[in-house]
Amino acid sequence: MTEAPSVRYLSPAVHMSLLDDYRAVRARTTALAAPLSAEDQMIQSMTEASSTKWHLAHTTWFFETFLLGPFAAGYRAVDERYGFLFNSYYEGVGPRLERARRGQLSRPSLAEVQDYRRRVDAAVERWLAGEGTPAAAATIELGLHHEQQHQELLLTDVKHALGLQPLRPAYAPPPASRATGAPGPARFRRFEAGVVSVGHAGEGFAFDNEGPRHRHFLEAFALAERPVAAGEYLAFMRDGGYSRAELWLSDGWQRVQTERWRAPLYWEERDGAWALYTLGGLRAVEPDEAVAHVSYFEADAFARWAGARLPTEEEWEQAASSAPVTGHFADAGRYHPGPAARGMFGDVWQWTRSAYLAYPGYRPPAGPIGEYNGKFMSGQMVLRGGSCLTPGGHVRATYRNFFPPDARWQMSGIRLARDA
Repeated sequence: MTEAPSVRYLSPAVHMSLLDDYRAVRARTTALAAPLSAEDQMIQSMTEASSTKWHLAHTTWFFETFLLGPFAAGYRAVDERYGFLFNSYYEGVGPRLERARRGQLSRPSLAEVQDYRRRVDAAVERWLAGEGTPAAAATIELGLHHEQQHQELLLTDVKHALGLQPLRPAYAPPPASRATGAPGPARFRRFEAGVVSVGHAGEGFAFDNEGPRHRHFLEAFALAERPVAAGEYLAFMRDGGYSRAELWLSDGWQRVQTERWRAPLYWEERDGAWALYTLGGLRAVEPDEAVAHVSYFEADAFARWAGARLPTEEEWEQAASSAPVTGHFADAGRYHPGPAARGMFGDVWQWTRSAYLAYPGYRPPAGPIGEYNGKFMSGQMVLRGGSCLTPGGHVRATYRNFFPPDARWQMSGIRLARDA
C-alpha cells in the first residue's frame, strides 16, 4: 500500500503575514474607490481603460478563480455569471465580455459588486485560517501584486474619465502645498562598457516577465540623473517640436497629424499660459515638475530634439540596480509628479527604447495563469521606475511595465541617455 503524500500547510507566522497583506491591499483598493460616486465608478472613457466598478469586480474575480476555485475545498462561486463579466483576457478559463463594453455594465450594481468583494474576502480569510498551502500562497502573492497594478490603473482610468468632464472635477483635494525645488541642470552619469546581469535574481516576488536572469553586453553609455522637467518640455514645444517631422518616427508623426497633438495629454492653453488637469483639479503647469502623460513617440521626439536618446531597458536597470527604491509614490496621496529630482524611481514611469519582448530562456507558467504577461509581448514598449500613482513597495529595479507607443493616459515621462 502506497502512503499518501503529506500536505504541507503554512506556518502560523506566514498565515498572519499573508492575511495582513491581503487585508491591507484589498482595503486600499476600496479606499481608492471611496471618493467616487456610483456614476463615476461606471464610466469607461475609452476602450483601453476600465470602469472603477469593473476594477473592483475583476480583482475579486481573480482571487475567486485562481485561488478559491482550485484550492478551497467545496468552494462555490458567488455568481457563475461573473466569470463572463469580469474575466479580463484569460482564454483558458472561458469566454468574456468584450473589453470595450465594460462601461455598459449597469448590472450588477455597485452595491452588488461591493458585496461580492466582501463575500470573497470572507472566503479567502476562512481558507487562510485552515487550508493554506505554500503553492496557494504563491497565488495569493501574485493576486496581491495584480491588485496593486489595478490600483494604479484605477487612478489613471479615473483621471482620464474625469478629465473629459466639462467641469474638470477633482478626484481628491489638491495638496495643501505644492512640492518645490528647482531641478537644476540635467547631469549625466557615465557607465562603462561590459557584461551585466539583467533580470530578477530570485529573491522576493517578481512577475514571470522579469526573468530569467541573463547576461547582456552594454556599450558605454551615460544616463540622466533625473527625469525631464515640464519646463524643458515647454522649450521643445516652443521650438516647434510638434511641427518638425524630422524629429518624429513615422508612426509618431502620423499620430501627431491625426490626433492633433501639440502638448502632453491633459495640458490646455488658457490666455497664453499652459494649465493641466490633475486628480486635484485644473492648475497651472509647474516648470520644475517632471513632465508626464507623454507617449513613447513624444519621448523619442523630445530626446532627438535634445541631442540625446532614450535608454534601453538594460541600461536603465544597470543604473537602477544599486539605487534605493525610494521616490514619490501613490502612498503620499498627492497623485501628481513632484520636482524632477535625482533618483531612479517614482514620480513618472520612464519610457525606454526597448520593445517588450521575452528574455532569453523565458517560458510562461503552465495553465491559464501563464497568460498574465507573455502573450502581450508584441507591439509594446518597456517603461521602468514606477510613478506617483504606483503603490509604494510595488516596484523594483527589474520591474517591466509595458504599453503601446502611442499610450498617453498613463503617468509616463522621460529620462534621457547618451552614447558615451
